[in-house]
Amino acid sequence: MVTTPKLLIAFQRFDDANQKDPNTEVFQGNTYPKEVLYGIRMSERLNSFDLEASEALQLTARCQHICRWEIPRDAYEMNRAGYLRWRQELKKFHVSKASEILEEVGYDKKTIEKVKFLLQKKQLKKNEETQVLEDVICLVFLEFYFEPFAQKHPEAKTLDILQKTWVKMSLQGQEAALKLPLSKFSKDLINKALNS
Repeated sequence: MVTTPKLLIAFQRFDDANQKDPNTEVFQGNTYPKEVLYGIRMSERLNSFDLEASEALQLTARCQHICRWEIPRDAYEMNRAGYLRWRQELKKFHVSKASEILEEVGYDKKTIEKVKFLLQKKQLKKNEETQVLEDVICLVFLEFYFEPFAQKHPEAKTLDILQKTWVKMSLQGQEAALKLPLSKFSKDLINKALNS
């Protein structure tokens, strides 16, 4: 995977923006702003999942949640319609924030347009890079965020989320998911979701 000086500068700028996240997460004894840690996890998973990832895809993975806390979920109705509105607003927000940083770093219009395309997850299941991004998002969710989610929600909701996550993934993504270092609790729920 090619790493350029400009890519590393962009990563640092994304991380700097996410350093302002008031939400924190402790991982392996260290405390991180939540979205800084998420961005690092996305980059690491992409690096192991797709050794040929383009620079645009690497940028997108790192900024996928950029400054997400600025648009909180509870600012919208706590129902399906509110959730969908929140997601749409987040996409526009992430596109705007990422584009601004990429322009400042000196990326060309073509690269910025590609990142914007990927951030909006356009042509999922049809565009190879959009699908890789979705697979990486799902893998990071399953490895780091699924179990805490499952412990807070009824099993029926958890199984529904797992089934929806599985459908969004490619066959390669699903195979990678089954190899994740998950707890027995998580593995049992995944097996139940896939067999019900």
